Amino acid sequence: MLGKAELLEAIAGKNRGLLVTETDKQAILAAIAQLEDRNPTPRPVEAGELLNGDWRLLYTTSRGILGIDQFPLLKLGQVYQCIRVAEARVYNIAEVYGLPFLEGLVSVAARYIPVSDRRVDVIFERSVLGLQRLVDYQSPANFIRQLESGQRLPAIDFNISNRDQQGWLDITYLDKDLRIGRGNEGSVFVLTKE
Repeated sequence: MLGKAELLEAIAGKNRGLLVTETDKQAILAAIAQLEDRNPTPRPVEAGELLNGDWRLLYTTSRGILGIDQFPLLKLGQVYQCIRVAEARVYNIAEVYGLPFLEGLVSVAARYIPVSDRRVDVIFERSVLGLQRLVDYQSPANFIRQLESGQRLPAIDFNISNRDQQGWLDITYLDKDLRIGRGNEGSVFVLTKE
């Protein structure tokens, strides 16, 4: 049986999934499945104290996230998923690097609705694309405070009203510093609490 340490070792050096071979991917997915079978939190959606906080992405199979790295002159930096349980909100934030002084940010704000003890429906509401220095990006928590203030940011900042911009997420493993989720597009996410 593979455990948490083995999963973390398997994904180390894989740059969140950008540097995996098909063999690596199968081994990582097998390690994830074994860890999910031993989830210490049977009802993760109800475990607000564990779920709440800023989570940094360690590994994903999401083409949407990994695809950011495919644009010329752009490199994917840290990726965060920040959960605010009291407000039932989630913020996805990807830091993007490239040319000096042109560090970027790709962010989506959403609300979530619990639909079972491990699944939430996610309704995307706002997207912000811009340069970190223009939006005064310091950290995920600081940026979320800016978003929650309601101010429009000096970036491509728009509301998402399309009903097709919805999804769901199953939280399949949750402990004090590791979370695994599976999304509606078949993607898997492994995150660590900051």
